[in-house]
Amino acid sequence: MPAFTYQALDAKGKQQKGVLEADSARQVRQKLRDKGWMPLEVESTVIRQKSGGLSGKGPRLSVPELALITRQLATLIGAGLPIDEALSALAEQTSRAKTKSMILSIRSKVLEGFTLAKALEEYPRAFPHLYRSTVSAGEHAGHLDGVLNRLADYTESRQASDSKIKLAAMYPIILSIVAIGIVVGLLTFVVPDIVDVFVKNGQELPGLTQFMLDLSHIISDYGVYIAGAVAVFVIGFGQALKNDSFRAGWHRVMLRMPGIGGFARDANTARFGSTLAILTSSGVPLVEAMKIASQVVTNIPIQRSLVDATVEVSEGGALHKALSNSNYFSPIMLHMIASGENSGELDSMLARTAHQQETTLENTVSALVKIFEPVMLLVMGGIVALIVAAIMMPILDLQKMVQ
Repeated sequence: MPAFTYQALDAKGKQQKGVLEADSARQVRQKLRDKGWMPLEVESTVIRQKSGGLSGKGPRLSVPELALITRQLATLIGAGLPIDEALSALAEQTSRAKTKSMILSIRSKVLEGFTLAKALEEYPRAFPHLYRSTVSAGEHAGHLDGVLNRLADYTESRQASDSKIKLAAMYPIILSIVAIGIVVGLLTFVVPDIVDVFVKNGQELPGLTQFMLDLSHIISDYGVYIAGAVAVFVIGFGQALKNDSFRAGWHRVMLRMPGIGGFARDANTARFGSTLAILTSSGVPLVEAMKIASQVVTNIPIQRSLVDATVEVSEGGALHKALSNSNYFSPIMLHMIASGENSGELDSMLARTAHQQETTLENTVSALVKIFEPVMLLVMGGIVALIVAAIMMPILDLQKMVQ
């Protein structure tokens, strides 16, 4: 039964929007009239999608929303409900109109005889290639509920890992902005007012005081232009990153940076390993799984090396040897993958090494944040001490003259 989006006026004259399943638009209008509502607009979700009403590709789903939908669908299917009934129940649980419309549209495709994975292809922005391929493997293997549960676990763990790293990085950024703001405020408003008193008295300023005063004048006179230049640089750099060749070059530079390069390698290889683990454990063939998993890697040089590794594996090479040729994977990760290949437990080894890599990353970020806080406080304290010294030096010179 197709789904229709509607807009109507209720008995109080308030506009209402929603989604209803019916055989035709006329039946939807009748249902609305039966409720005492006046239909304003009724449109098929399929027509709406083709006409661009949903940007041609359907709505996006946030990571938490995708994980919740996946978990609920796995529970319903695991309870023995047919896929179409599970999707119908899932739509009833959803409050967001666009998401509900999307789920009912997927249900319509399933009722037409399409597989769930094929129906999901109508909404690539909500369900990425990794998701659809895993669902397809689960359908062919006959254990869709288990695969969906693994997908939900994978989505939730990725979200938790990314959130931890982002939250850990947020504190140093905020602390740096506050520190810069305090220093600029001192140099702009405090130093000139105090030092000008000595300048008007004709007192010769010490070198440090004169330097701080000159710096204060630079910030006061050219601060807007400096800030504008920085903003233009940041915007221009962001635009340049949209160019594939420039972005690839920048990613290569990042990989050579001390500290940052190792972090980028570990983050991308861990993401590749965890994605490959969920795909292979769900029944996706290794070569196909490598092609899909390489797409979630954000660093272009590493992604290109994984494409070459995929070709090598498709030609009969061992996975650990193909990955070792890229020179981006850690020795322990390669040893564990080799052990998994030899023992026939590649899925579990991939999952274990990816988890170990992600845990190491989180611990590294936490350690860096803990180190950054006292270092930043020391730097901030040193700068403030210099400013105070620059202010105090002419005062002490004046006292010596009076004595």
